[in-house]
Amino acid sequence: MNSKKVATIVVLSALSIGTNYAMLFLFNVKFMDLIVFVAGFCFGPFVGGLIGILSWAVYGTLNPLGFSLPIWLSTMFSEAIYGVGGGYVKKLLGSNGSTRVTSNKVYFCVFFGALGMFLTFCYDFITNMVFGYVNNMNILVALIVGFVPFGFIHTLSNAFFFGIGGVPAINTILRVVGGENSVVYKE
Repeated sequence: MNSKKVATIVVLSALSIGTNYAMLFLFNVKFMDLIVFVAGFCFGPFVGGLIGILSWAVYGTLNPLGFSLPIWLSTMFSEAIYGVGGGYVKKLLGSNGSTRVTSNKVYFCVFFGALGMFLTFCYDFITNMVFGYVNNMNILVALIVGFVPFGFIHTLSNAFFFGIGGVPAINTILRVVGGENSVVYKE
């Protein structure tokens, strides 16, 4: 791993945390999920998942909305879904995945938007179940209350962010770290 890649990973982690604090006034509208997904796509599922866990480890510990250990753990490990998802999407695209993203931007904007919705639904499903458990709520009620309107806003904003920002962010990061087919490790 070269110093450009390490620096990029550190910057993505800091950017993920910093944007969450900056956007605190917008409940469930965050760039963190997109940043973690892009990190996974560019650096693999392990690094993407790790950035997701580390980002929520810091943000959740110093969360201005309060701290709850079970909720913190669920959000921390659920955030990894985005990074792991990004890494596996790149693997599914094959060794020329970056080239494909560059060559067919419209398709990938729609694809990443839909993928952002799916990953966000998975994240919200897990974290709302834990929220219901912690607060002694019926799990079904917790899922419904958590999704309407909060999960709905989270899902739609992520669909927009992933669709509009995914391709440019991936292409920019891959250019910074050394080429469109750059990877941190080869398997």
